[in-house]
Amino acid sequence: MPRDEPPEYKRRNKAVSVADALAGAIDPVLRKRGFAGRDIITHWAAIAPPPFDRTCRPDKLSWPRGSSNADGATLVLRCAPGQALFAQHEAPAIAAAINRYFGYVLVKDVRLSAEPFTPGSAVKAQKPFQPSQSTIAKVGKQTEKVEDGDLREALQVLGLALSSRSERRSR
Repeated sequence: MPRDEPPEYKRRNKAVSVADALAGAIDPVLRKRGFAGRDIITHWAAIAPPPFDRTCRPDKLSWPRGSSNADGATLVLRCAPGQALFAQHEAPAIAAAINRYFGYVLVKDVRLSAEPFTPGSAVKAQKPFQPSQSTIAKVGKQTEKVEDGDLREALQVLGLALSSRSERRSR
């Protein structure tokens, strides 16, 4: 009589990537926009020909109704201001690049969205932190006994960075 082994349980305390953790929330939204997966969104910089990899973003895939979907979908792109005419003119090249990447006819036509895309809108410039004179004096006093100049300078930079973190949190 063979022994039945207990089923192996999935570990819940293992590290997972952010993409895997957010897949449950992102995939249904992308499906509503016509995308079967995240590939066209995540790999857009590699898929689109220059300069469209920086000036355009895929917004939606519209599939024709009642067909076998062998003809391909219509890709709706958001373009940066001033790039719409150029993107519309190069629409066949954009569709060809997407189809070449996937290896089959995914996109038949490229249309433009009325909503603009502003490149670099997700990047926020941070102003450099200027420590106060009292903080500089405090860090200098704590590191004054270190004899090695390079080590003392490195410790001062570290001390100012750590104090800036604590000052930013208290604001």
